[in-house]
Order: sequence, then structure tokens, then C-alpha cells
Amino acid sequence: MTTPGWYLRRLSAMGPAEVAGRVTDVVRKRRWRRIAEHPPAPALLPERRFRAPLPHGALDDVSDDARQRLLATADRLLDGHAEFFGVERDDLVHPDWSFDPKTGRRAPADVYAFDVPYRDEAAIGDIKQIWEPSRHQHLTVLAAAYALTGEFRYAERVADHLKSWWAAHPPLRGVHWVSGIELGIRLISWVWLRRLLDGWSGAAELFEHNDVALQQIWHHQRWLAAFPSRGSSANNHAVAESAGQLAASCAFDWFAESATWRARAAHALDQHLRANTFDSGLNRELATEYHGLVLELGLAAAIEADAAEVTLPATTWPVLLRMTDALAAIVDVHLHPPRQGDADDGHGLVLDGETSTRWASLLATGSVLFGRLGWWPEVARGDVRTAALTALARGVTSPRAAQQATPPRPLGTIRPADRPDHVADAGLTLLRTRAHETPELWCRCDAGPHGFLAIAAHAHADALSVEVRHDGVDVLADPGTYCYHGEPAWRAYFRSTLGHNTLRLDRTDQSTSGGPFLWTRHARSRVLRADTHGDVARWQGEHDGYARGRRRRHRATHRRAVTLDRTTRTLTLEDAVEAARPHRCELAFHLGPTIDVDLADHTARLRWSPSATSATRATTHTATLELPPELVWTDTRGEDAPPLGWYSPGFGRKEPATTLLGIGGVGGTSQTAPTTFTTVLTFHD
Repeated sequence: MTTPGWYLRRLSAMGPAEVAGRVTDVVRKRRWRRIAEHPPAPALLPERRFRAPLPHGALDDVSDDARQRLLATADRLLDGHAEFFGVERDDLVHPDWSFDPKTGRRAPADVYAFDVPYRDEAAIGDIKQIWEPSRHQHLTVLAAAYALTGEFRYAERVADHLKSWWAAHPPLRGVHWVSGIELGIRLISWVWLRRLLDGWSGAAELFEHNDVALQQIWHHQRWLAAFPSRGSSANNHAVAESAGQLAASCAFDWFAESATWRARAAHALDQHLRANTFDSGLNRELATEYHGLVLELGLAAAIEADAAEVTLPATTWPVLLRMTDALAAIVDVHLHPPRQGDADDGHGLVLDGETSTRWASLLATGSVLFGRLGWWPEVARGDVRTAALTALARGVTSPRAAQQATPPRPLGTIRPADRPDHVADAGLTLLRTRAHETPELWCRCDAGPHGFLAIAAHAHADALSVEVRHDGVDVLADPGTYCYHGEPAWRAYFRSTLGHNTLRLDRTDQSTSGGPFLWTRHARSRVLRADTHGDVARWQGEHDGYARGRRRRHRATHRRAVTLDRTTRTLTLEDAVEAARPHRCELAFHLGPTIDVDLADHTARLRWSPSATSATRATTHTATLELPPELVWTDTRGEDAPPLGWYSPGFGRKEPATTLLGIGGVGGTSQTAPTTFTTVLTFHD
């Protein structure tokens, strides 16, 4: 990733202001090296109190189920057990904060932070495995367990881990002082640790009366003020940095710089939330998990400011409202959103047990803060995070009391009167059955921008791809992400055109990758038609990924039309390719991991069991997939070299799933009409 060629490609994605800013960063890092051996002490204000504990009875609305799940997870953590990205750990009673259990490697701890080659897995291990426990979100789970039960054992373990981490990672030493998003999220965790432990007699001695804690909190904020993500990197990282800075400067306003940091962070958070969000409310990275992360971060920071009676810019809360409404619009019947783009299972604030879902929690929080619209899906309240967050918001008494359809604060935002099915600015269209028709058919069609900013870091080469679900079960699935660093072949596959339900020409991706988080050429897509009403819903889109940057006779255009007949429960895809010369063509359909398939010639018969949360009484569902006979079809499951036939249910995890791959040719000098392939998926309910 850090070869000279990569640096050149990365530099070409920057503008002059970003280059100048990064030069300033390099100079500052060299200067800070000289003071890392003896970090400066913070200038403390004379009065240091924690002013925003949870109100009395804040967690009274937590459901019995959420309580049980939280305590089960907390007790497992007390025993030293946790899972991070598919790797089980049993060493969390006394953790080694620099150890990667996946590779067995250990990052250097007593090294100047900016000398650590954190992208080099051969040198330090899998950086995600090392960083994740140091976000201290397992500690917020323990602290939430203390807040619910009053049992000191949870609070004492939190204190032990914080003291251990602070001792092992003094300012500017080791791998945990390299990335701003890690510092920002860690600060949010520390704010909530102090809040949730407020009834414990040792809370003040652990934080505001602890010189080591004060130094850590101050240096985290000083770091964030000095090294902001900028330019082509100002994506979710910039939101996390400003959210962490704002939360800490509101809750830990104990330093001479707190007021300045708070004002700058409030402005930066507003700026980055607006820049990262379409007018529709969807995140511009078009990676759904990052929509969730940014919304969690924004809510946590904005509510922290609310609790501190800090006035935010007038545009901050409306962005969060639009993001919440957009989320409510795109989820399926089981509250699962699209699996679009990168996903690394990152969270902004964790207060619930392992089996909780972020999407239901975000919608529950949104229903309290903003009011639930009539077209929103039904969401059961009662999760710990919703109760805790909304208890701090001014104007909200309790989730149980917040049944009104209007928000508790005026936001000046016009909200959708009906559920949106077509999100024009994001190029996302949902063809789905009507709300009263069960089981639900849900189809996402993609003809949006390739990604966000010049590098489109979390984009996949997935133009015109589709996802199809039946009652929440992945039938035609987006395979997911699986990994970032250390396994380049797998990283390339899961973000490739072949790794999505779309068409590839000449074994070439629609967009050109310059590295695992860098695209140097972006396919441009556009929606040609989106009619989501009536008995038959229709969509059409095209992209220029095989037309740009090529000689005229080598160019090709791919168009796709999708039709959902709600009466016959049939989905029809028509892929058309216009090309002046012959091209090798591959059309892929990735089935969900629970789908069994029998492929005979160009007919695939599918069957699967309902999801565990399904309301249907059927024991087995079936569908028929009629594939284009012009192509030669094979089914592949769990192949490693090259990768094909995989599904990643979460970061760091993958499991075999069937991929149907059709291979043939398109185009030619005598061709007067585009080559068209028709695929028909019929559900037998």
C-alpha cells in the first residue's frame, strides 16, 4: 500500500490546500518527536466536576430482554471473553493492548507513534484487531452493567482496564496514537464511562482527580486539534474526530483550551456532517455501515452538547434528522439496510449486549428525539443506548413518554410525507412490495456516484448491482467486505465488479483501484428511469465505466433495466451492452449463504428456510431463476484461487455461498443493436 507508486497515486488525489496541510502535519510530527519523551502537562481549570451524569431513573425504560443481553455480555467480559471481527479472545481479564491474536504479532508500544508502520501486517499484525479493544467499547458495556445493577465488580474492572491502558500508552507512544478516528471514538467512550460510573465512589478519583487521566484526556484533544483529517480524507474519520473532540470538551471542560476546542469542534462537526450527507439524508460514502457510524457519532456528540447547554449551528440537528428518516426509508421488513460498500462493524457508542442491532436502536432513538412518522417501520424500544442518550437530551422526558409525532425541538425541516423508494441524489432505488403485502420482496438498484471525495475510500466497483431479499433473507446478496489490510487478494475480490450482482467486461473492474482505499478512476452512473408505483415497478440505469479512458472502438456501455411485478411476484433484469468490438462478458449472481440451488443448464431452482424472525408459517421457500441462455453458466461455492463464491456476514468473517456465473461474448463490428441478456426471478410463495 505504501510503495512509491501508491504515494504518487495518493498525491494525485489531493488538492493544493490538502498538500499544504499535510506538509504542515509532517513538520509538526517532527517537532512533536522532540517533546514525546517529556510530554507537556495540561493547564487545568481550578474547578473540575463532571456536570452531566444520567438523570435519576434514566434507565427505567430498558426492557428486560435488553437488560439480560447486556448483563450476559458483561459477565462474559468479566471472565475475559470477547469476539473481535471473528476472532475469539480469552485474555481480556489482563489484556495486552498491543497484541494481535489473529497473527500472534505484537505492535511496538514504546515507539514514537508516527514511526509505527501500522499498515504493515507483517511487522505489527492486523491493525484492526489491535485497535478495536482500545476503543474501550467493551468497557462502556461493563459500565452500563454497573449503571443498571450497581454491582461494583463491573466498575472495578473498568477502572483496572483504564489504568492498564493509560500506563501502557503514554502520550504519543505506540500504535494507539496514530489514527485520529481511534482517539475520537475513545474519547466518546471515556465520556460515557465517567457518566455511567457516576454512582460509584471511585469515579472522580479515576477521572477528574487523577493526574494520569487528565493528561490522557488533554493529550487526546490536543492531538485531534493538531492533526485533523483533511481534503480527500475528510470522510467518516473527520466526523469521528470532531465528535470525540466536542463530546470531551463538553463533558471534560477542565482545561484552559476547553472552550476553544469546544467551539471549533462544534463548527467542524456541523461542517463534516453536512459534507458527508446528501440532501436526502443518506451518507455520501454510499457504504451503509458508515451511515450508521456517522449517525451514531453525530447523535452522541450533539446530545453531549445538548446536555452541556452548548448551542450548535442551526444545521446540525436537521442533518441528523434527515439521516434518521433516510435510514427508516431504506431498511427491509426486519430493519436491515442495504449491504452497500465497505463495512467494518465500527460503532460510535456501544451500551448494549452482543446480540443487539444498531439499526433498531438508531430508529428507536430517532423516534424519541424527532418523532416517528407514519410510514416508518415499527420499532420496539427498550435498548440501553436509546434510554441513556435520550435521557440527556433537553425536552425529552423518557422514551415511554415520547409518543408525539413532532420532534421535541423545532428543526425547520420538511420531512417526507410518504416512504421514499427512490433517492435521487444517492442513485439508490428500492423496488419492493407494498407494506401490507407479505412476505416482503425487497430489491435495491444502484446507479449512484462511485463514492465520496477523490479517493472514494469505501466504495466498491458495483455500478448497476442489485440486492434482492425475500422476507429479509438475502436471495441475491451483496457479498460484503471481509477485510481491509493484510489480505490483498480478498480485499480486491470483495470490492470488485465480479464480487457483485452486475456485469463485467474483459475481466476488468468498472472503476480502477489504486490501493485498498483508493480509486483512481470512477465509473459514473445515472438513473434513467425510476417508477416505483403501481402493480409494476420499473427502474433503469447505465454507467460509463467501460467507455471512459478508452479508444473509441474499445468503448462499451452497460445499461440495466429491472422490473418488479408485484402481482406475479416476479423480478426481471435486462442487461444491454453496446460495443463496437467483441468483449468477454461475465454476469454474476451471488446467492445468500442460506440459499440452496440446483442449476440445470440455464435454470436455477432456489430454496431456503425462513429467517428466525419471520412471521410466515412456511417451512421452506422456493424461487426459480431463469438465466440468459446466451451465456454458459456454472455454480461456484467457496473457491480460494481465485476467490469466488463467498459471503461476509461481518468484518473479519467469511463463509461459502453459491455464485452463479455466466460467461460469453458481446459486441462486434457488424452489430447494429445492443446485446441483451434477460434474467427472470420468480418467487413461489
